[in-house]
Amino acid sequence: MSQHGPWFIKDSSEVYGDPFINVRVDQVIRPDGNDGQHVVVFMKPGVCVLAIDEDNNLYLTREFHYGVGRYSLEAVSGGIDSGEQADATAKRELAEELGLIAESWEAVGSVDPFTTIVVSPTRTYIARGLTRTASNPEGTELIETVVMPLAEAVDRVNSGEITHAPTCVLILQAMMKFNASTPVASSR
Repeated sequence: MSQHGPWFIKDSSEVYGDPFINVRVDQVIRPDGNDGQHVVVFMKPGVCVLAIDEDNNLYLTREFHYGVGRYSLEAVSGGIDSGEQADATAKRELAEELGLIAESWEAVGSVDPFTTIVVSPTRTYIARGLTRTASNPEGTELIETVVMPLAEAVDRVNSGEITHAPTCVLILQAMMKFNASTPVASSR
C-alpha cells in the first residue's frame, strides 16, 4: 500500500492504453477511511501556443473538436511526440496548424487543464515576430485561422465563448503582459 496525499492506494491496474491516453484504476482507501475506487486518465503531454503580431492581434484556430462535439476557438495546441522536446513541438504545431513561424518565443509556464481524474500537463508559449509559411494540418484537422485583437479575445474569454483552458490562461497572461491598459471587471 502506498500513500498518495490523504489517499492510500491498495492496488493499481491499467485498464486501457493507446498512443494518446492510458487509463488506470486504483483501489483506494479514501480520505474518510472508506474503501473506494479512483480512475486516473493519463493524456499525452502537450503544448499550447498563442501567436501575437506586432499590433497585438491574436492568431487562433477554429476547429470542430470531436470530444466536446462543437467548434472551439483556441490557440494552437498539440501533443508532444515521443522523443520530442516541448519547444520543438510548439514550433512544429504553429507551422502545421496556422502556417506561421515565430522569431520570438516565450515559454510562459505549464497548465493542468484538469486536476481530478485527468493528468494532462500542457506547456504554454507566446510566439511573436510572425511570418507566414505553408501550413500542413493533420488529416483529422480542418482548421480555420481566426485573427482578432487581444482585447476582443479577453472579452470572449470573459463571456464564455473561448473555453479551452490553456488558451484562456494564455490570453489573460498576454493581456497583463502586452495590454495592461485593458480594463478588468471587478467581481465585487
